[in-house]
Amino acid sequence: MLFERKGDWLLLKIPFQWEGLSIEALFSQILLASKKQIHLSKMGKKVQVNNQNVPWNTLLKQEDILKIKLFQQEPNDIIPTYMDLSILYEDDFLLVVNKPDGIDTHPHSPEDASALLNGVAYHLLMNGEERQLKHIHRLDRDTTGCILFAKHDLVANMLDYMLRERKIKRTYIALVQGFLSQKKGTINKPIGKDRHHSSRRRISETGQNAITHFKRMNRLPNQGLTLISCTLDTGRTHQIRVHLSSIHHPLAGDTLYGGQPIFHRQALHAVKIQFIHPISGEEITVFAPPMDSPPIFPDDDWEELLK
Repeated sequence: MLFERKGDWLLLKIPFQWEGLSIEALFSQILLASKKQIHLSKMGKKVQVNNQNVPWNTLLKQEDILKIKLFQQEPNDIIPTYMDLSILYEDDFLLVVNKPDGIDTHPHSPEDASALLNGVAYHLLMNGEERQLKHIHRLDRDTTGCILFAKHDLVANMLDYMLRERKIKRTYIALVQGFLSQKKGTINKPIGKDRHHSSRRRISETGQNAITHFKRMNRLPNQGLTLISCTLDTGRTHQIRVHLSSIHHPLAGDTLYGGQPIFHRQALHAVKIQFIHPISGEEITVFAPPMDSPPIFPDDDWEELLK
C-alpha cells in the first residue's frame, strides 16, 4: 500500500483492488473501523478524498488520495510512568517492546501506574505523542519478550483481527524439566479455570480449545533440562505452562505448575513476532534477546537458530 504521513494526516493512494468501494465500505471492510469510529470520523470531518470533504457514499477510483486524520493528539486515561524500556521496533502506527519480568502487561485499575502499558505511554509522551494506546496481546507477569502495541484505535482494530485470524505469529523459547524425547509435537487439550486455586488454570474437558506446537532445540544434560521452541494456535491464559506440565515437562522455575525453583521465574520468553504491517503491507519480523541477569537461557544466536 502506498502511504505517506503529512502532519496529522495519513495519505493513502487507492490501489486498483479498492476501486469502486465507497469510503464507508473501505473503512468498515478494509480498515475494519467500528461503527463508533466511522461516526466520529464523519462528525469530525477527519476523512478527505483528493483534499475535498465528500459524502461517505462516494465511490473511490484508482489513484485517488484518501486522507485520514489519524495522528492528532488524543488524551487517554493511562498514567504515564518512566521506565527503561527496550524498544525493538517502532513506527508511526505501532511498536514492539521487549517486556522484562516482574511487570504486568496492562494496569489492573485506572490508578495503577506500574504496568508496561504505563511505561509505553510515557515513552510516547516524551516523543510528543499522546495516543489511544492499546496492547494487542499480553504476557504473564513473569514471562518476558515481545509485546505488540498499537498507537491508534484504527490500527488496533486491524491488528486485533490479524491476531484472531492467526496472522500474527509468536514464537517462544522455554526450558522444561527433564529430557524431552520427542523432536516435535502438538498438545491439543482444552484449558479452564481451576476452581480450587484462583490463579491457576488446568486441563478441562469443558475449558476453551487450546493448541500448542513445540520443537526440541537442545538438551542441557548438566541441568536436567530441555530447551524447546513453541508456537500457539490459541492464546489462553498460562497456555504453554499448563500444556507442558500436562505432558510431565513443566517449565523450569514454574512452581505453580510443578517446575523446580531453580530460577526466580518460569523459563519462558517470547523471542520472535512476525506479521504483515497493516498499513505498509511490509513483512515485519522482530527478535527479542532474553534480558535476564543472571541469564536463564543459553547465550545463543536466536535469530539464526529460529530461521
